[in-house]
Amino acid sequence: MAAIETEGLTRRFGKHLAVDAVSMTVPERAVYGFLGRNGAGKTTTLKMLLGLLQPTAGAARICGIDVGRDRIGAGRKVGALLEAHGFYGNLTGRENLDLTRVLLGLPVAEIDRVLEVVDMTGNGGRKVADYSLGMRQRLGLARAMLGAPPVLILDEPTNGLDPDGIADMRRFLRSLPDRTGATVLLSSHLLGEIEQTATHIGIVHDGRLVLEGDLTALKADLAPEIGLRVDDPDRARRVLKAHDLTLTSDAAGLVARLRPGADHDAVTAALNNDLVNAGVMVFAIGPRSPSLEGIYRNVTAPRDAAPRQTETV
Repeated sequence: MAAIETEGLTRRFGKHLAVDAVSMTVPERAVYGFLGRNGAGKTTTLKMLLGLLQPTAGAARICGIDVGRDRIGAGRKVGALLEAHGFYGNLTGRENLDLTRVLLGLPVAEIDRVLEVVDMTGNGGRKVADYSLGMRQRLGLARAMLGAPPVLILDEPTNGLDPDGIADMRRFLRSLPDRTGATVLLSSHLLGEIEQTATHIGIVHDGRLVLEGDLTALKADLAPEIGLRVDDPDRARRVLKAHDLTLTSDAAGLVARLRPGADHDAVTAALNNDLVNAGVMVFAIGPRSPSLEGIYRNVTAPRDAAPRQTETV
């Protein structure tokens, strides 16, 4: 049984179609990266999974429980961290957690357990007003894990963190399935962070789920790429137009995406030869490892060429 499933999940706000027939499957004990640019429909989807928004159409299930039919039952299976933490700054971390613990009818020992899981045992007695943003994020995770729910839904948990805080959060999230047995649905627009954290991904674009699957398998299916660093990228583009490939660019230089099944070594040699003969200085040329950025670009580029109007949701 999947930890999270949706079938044709749809949400309209007036005439605006924010989520368009999303059917997703999140395997048990996965760290599922839910990706999309701001306004793609990620947060709206999460709110429907949590029962905070009613879908216009479709259904969502948490651990087999239909959210629309049994919102309370499904809610007992999930802990959530959304952007608004809602902590009381004049109370300590422990006191904030205790408010939720009482509502859930959990034993006091549960506070110690979740503080230990998020490495906050030594800071539970401090007032939240004195917490750093990273500490508040960890306290939010601790609250989400009260009662050991089998599913965690986290919306942009690295927002506002400094590089060290992001690295700490990444390691923590990656370890959760092994440490607690939980399934993690992680919403983000940061490709690099998801690539280093997730086992599975789902990409939402203009409200539609355009791709999902095991990240390792998706990378293996990606067309091979060659990275090029040259003195004159515009001239190199003109020279390489004759080749059967797609040329893009990133911060490192040009990227030549080959057709599936192409002879990587032969194409590399041919590109280098043509560039040198045309007087283009080649500083570096070679294979690039398949990346989540490449996957994302493949499935969103056609629509990016003519995007429709969207709103932040």
